[in-house]
Amino acid sequence: MNEKFYALPQEKQDRILNAGFRVFSKNSYKKSPMLEIANEADISKSLLFFYFRNKKELYLFLMKKAEEITLEHLVKSGCYQESDIFEMMYKGLLAKAELMKRYPDMSNFALKAYYEDDEEVKDELQKIIAPYKSIKTNTAIPRLDPKEYKEGLDLELMYQDMYLASEGYIYQMQHQGEVDVDKVVSDYRRIIDFWKQLYKR
Repeated sequence: MNEKFYALPQEKQDRILNAGFRVFSKNSYKKSPMLEIANEADISKSLLFFYFRNKKELYLFLMKKAEEITLEHLVKSGCYQESDIFEMMYKGLLAKAELMKRYPDMSNFALKAYYEDDEEVKDELQKIIAPYKSIKTNTAIPRLDPKEYKEGLDLELMYQDMYLASEGYIYQMQHQGEVDVDKVVSDYRRIIDFWKQLYKR
């Protein structure tokens, strides 16, 4: 599966990935020409077709790759092993910050692809997205000990509020132009510390 692409040095792989993420995030699937992606990656169009048979194959590969890369970084961050909800969220943000540095257009690509309705790719996209629709990944509350939090606090609502605020903050920063990742991390650390003071005993 894509052996020719994986045979490339990592730097060249990343150039092609970032070119695909960038072009597809700015245009619909139909209006994203392979020539533009090749130019962004600084390779010839024929070479791009050597690695990927057609635009559809590249597009679906990028969607699966975005999923794979994100999970890999989150696991590596240790956020899933963290028992403290605030530190779990902070470590998850650090993983996302690293992704923003290495693949600045990946999250915008994934969001745009989520709503792509082009008949050529729609069915295959839904197969990739389906597992995330069938489980409440972002709404399931982690196991929290009420004794650690202020009395009478709705822990589920607290978590939902923090989660949505986090996602909204990252979305806002990404749409202000080039992201200052170090500022994002610094700001988020302050937000996390504020939440700790606000909610914990």
